[in-house]
Amino acid sequence: MIPYLLEGQKSERLSFRKIATTDFEAWFPFYQNPNSTKYWEGLPKNPQVACKEQFDRIFERYKKGLGGMNALISMETGNLVGICGLLVQTVDEIQELEIGYSILPEHWLKGYAFEAAQKCKKIAFEEQFSDSLISIIHIDNVPSQKVALKNGMHLDKSTFYKNNPVHIYRVNATQSK
Repeated sequence: MIPYLLEGQKSERLSFRKIATTDFEAWFPFYQNPNSTKYWEGLPKNPQVACKEQFDRIFERYKKGLGGMNALISMETGNLVGICGLLVQTVDEIQELEIGYSILPEHWLKGYAFEAAQKCKKIAFEEQFSDSLISIIHIDNVPSQKVALKNGMHLDKSTFYKNNPVHIYRVNATQSK
């Protein structure tokens, strides 16, 4: 069992499962849309390479027990709508547990990111994985910031992460009740 993975969990419209190599083709359109990655510097310009690198990181996290993204499957259609998960991250030399989320462009503005992030928060605090959770969001990525705020997070600080200016949004277990 991989720590922090929400495999087998369900929310109102989504089921969570481990990402498989067979999800690559379904996830590839994320990298084909320039708006998906416009806030993040340092990603490969070739969508195929960028997608492969992300999948490599996901499987490396699974292997090292550093949490990981879950495939978000629409219970209505059975299709992949996005990825979301609890990730062990090091920010400013402090190890934190992050809620990370990305949604396929065709499913933007349907509430999937919030629904998945909310489920991650609920499970993390119920299972006492951490006293607080963060989301690392580029300072210009207002849509993701809105998801974090709706999920009960507050702007904790601004810093740099992987050479990108980011806001760190945080929610503490005691604030989440």
